[in-house]
Amino acid sequence: MSLHYVALGDSTTVGVGDPLNGSSTTDLSGAGARPGEGWRGWASLLADSLASSHRVTFSNVATSGATVPIVATEQLPLTGEGPIDLASLIVGVNDTLRSTFDAGRIREHLQLCAEQLTARGAVLLTVRFHDHGKVFGLPRWLRRPLWQRIEQVNAAFDEVHARYGGIRLDMADYPEVYRRDFWSIDRLHPGERGHRRLARAFADELAVRGVPIDVRPEVDCAYRSPSRWADTVWLVREGVPWAGRRAGDLVPWAARMALTQFTPLRRPSTITLPASSNAEVQRLEA
Repeated sequence: MSLHYVALGDSTTVGVGDPLNGSSTTDLSGAGARPGEGWRGWASLLADSLASSHRVTFSNVATSGATVPIVATEQLPLTGEGPIDLASLIVGVNDTLRSTFDAGRIREHLQLCAEQLTARGAVLLTVRFHDHGKVFGLPRWLRRPLWQRIEQVNAAFDEVHARYGGIRLDMADYPEVYRRDFWSIDRLHPGERGHRRLARAFADELAVRGVPIDVRPEVDCAYRSPSRWADTVWLVREGVPWAGRRAGDLVPWAARMALTQFTPLRRPSTITLPASSNAEVQRLEA
């Protein structure tokens, strides 16, 4: 059977952090990177796995640095107008790092994407983000406001999942997401292990829901994780300049939040949702 899979999102869906040739490059800025241009990534790994059982048409329109509005206004039109079987929609972290952060606008654009993709028959693949500040090792005063923004993005994805269903991974449910070897050298993009784990998790969920997959994505890595020395080199050459560029957006806002909020950092309760119906994926078996 044939299966049409489209991937929308930011640099994680582009594949940044998972070099095609296993290179140990420290240039993970991903600026202007396009899918297949030196990067592989979880979406491509999943497409390859699906191809073990289906005739897969895979279109990755993700772009590095994309925000939710960019996905809705620039990437969504690139998916065409015909039927879609699977559509991954993973974006929002870049929004949380900008002074233009607008939770209402994020919600509206995610709803637009979900409505149009599911109207064309797509089963949505989405995530609920973990505490990125914990991975970055940010100080508590900066981690708290970043987490609050992430939770607002998560709330928007909660609404999308409640209304349109599909498969959603809650990244906080995976303990390895806080392990160093899950991430690339910049700790912002998954490394090879992280990309493989994400692809395998989606493949497993699809298989549970009745989508046949003969060969699921491998979770064993072909290449080594960054060394401590590589971590240090990246921090000096690229990490500090990157933080400086982001400081103008996030730090002033975080400082104001730190002065007005002293509540303990905790994960807010989430919406309890029913299990996705097998009806969503029965069509994929036909």
